[in-house]
Amino acid sequence: MLYIYTEITKYLIILFMALFLAEGILSEVLRDGYEAASGFVIRQRIYMVIIMILAYSTMTLKTGKLDYAFFGLFVMVMLVAVLILTNMLYSYTDNILLNNMAMMINVGMIILIRLNFNKSLKQLIIAVFSLGLAMFIPMLLSKFEFINDYGYIYALAGILPLLVVLILGVTTNGSKLSFTILGITIQPSELVKIIFVFCIAALFSKAKNYVDIVITIVIAAIHVLVLVLSKDLGSALIFFVAYIFMMFIFTHNYLLFGLALVSGTVASFIAYKVFTHVQVRVAAFLDPFSVIDREGYQIGQSLFALGCGNFFGMGLTKGAPNDIPFVESDFIFSAICEEMGALFGILLLGICMLSFVIIMRTSIEAKGKFRRILAAGIGVMYIFQVFLTVGGGIKFIPLTGVTLPFVSYGGSSILSSVIMFFIVEWVIMEAYDE
Repeated sequence: MLYIYTEITKYLIILFMALFLAEGILSEVLRDGYEAASGFVIRQRIYMVIIMILAYSTMTLKTGKLDYAFFGLFVMVMLVAVLILTNMLYSYTDNILLNNMAMMINVGMIILIRLNFNKSLKQLIIAVFSLGLAMFIPMLLSKFEFINDYGYIYALAGILPLLVVLILGVTTNGSKLSFTILGITIQPSELVKIIFVFCIAALFSKAKNYVDIVITIVIAAIHVLVLVLSKDLGSALIFFVAYIFMMFIFTHNYLLFGLALVSGTVASFIAYKVFTHVQVRVAAFLDPFSVIDREGYQIGQSLFALGCGNFFGMGLTKGAPNDIPFVESDFIFSAICEEMGALFGILLLGICMLSFVIIMRTSIEAKGKFRRILAAGIGVMYIFQVFLTVGGGIKFIPLTGVTLPFVSYGGSSILSSVIMFFIVEWVIMEAYDE
């Protein structure tokens, strides 16, 4: 009986994930207004709750541990409460974007508790804190009339923490990513991403000539250079790509955009020649199975997991995702596909893409240069990070070591991701009010 139940739930989870995504797409396509969209929103939340019930009941029955059920109940209450409270606080929100955020957090919690119970508890605590803080960000931002006047202050506030990591940071897998204060590990690059897009958006909103644009190039280059010196090349790449797209949105200059892409290509080649760990990752990307016992072990295990999962997955608790080193952070997508299926993984990526579309549509509809560039920068940063994480895990590109927003283990990652989505909600609210 247990076997039949776990097999049925495996397919039902994929079905309700597909329905969740379909409701979001239909709502975005029809765009019938706030009130008309409420039906899509409510159905999405029902599907999310059903997925949680199916997933946590499966793990509870398979392991015989009620801890999974209590954990799932707490996650359910937390996410539903955040969605309801946000709607109570603000007269207008994009609820499809909020639902997508909640679903991605939900998927992350499901797979994290499957992988490591202690880490999932830490992630849950940070998620509660992050959501509780981020809910008030639109309210806080609306109080600042001249928020785009502090471009240089944002630049200083972003560069200084990166310099602290460069000097005092702990080296992990060849890169200086974080430092520890009072037992709490902080990865500043995740939070500096937010300050960076504020900085560039503010400077572009005040720019009047090419000298002003050159200044933004210098400031962006300093951010990227410090990250490169820290060997945090994944974050450096995200900052660089976000900047060139923000610059293109402001200037509409194809020549500048082309020169930026060429310079990025040259910089990547130099990084390959200079940094040994980049050469290792490229070698593992080109032929992981020839070095399966060394450089290719991570990506090899990731590919095995993807193959074992097939379209419908092995079922929660039935796979061996813990065989992949750093699976909770770098290879979370492979773990999801192994146990919940490639179809589920594709649907999750569909939710990521839909979120990106909503953010970029928000950028188009935003009032004023600052908000328009700010939303676009957040959208590009978000989707490019998804691309790097998933692309590295499926051997589409070399590994970069960045997290999957909302899903991967990492307190700084989930905090920054939640804040960025609520900043987008602020842009939406301001456009609606005006």
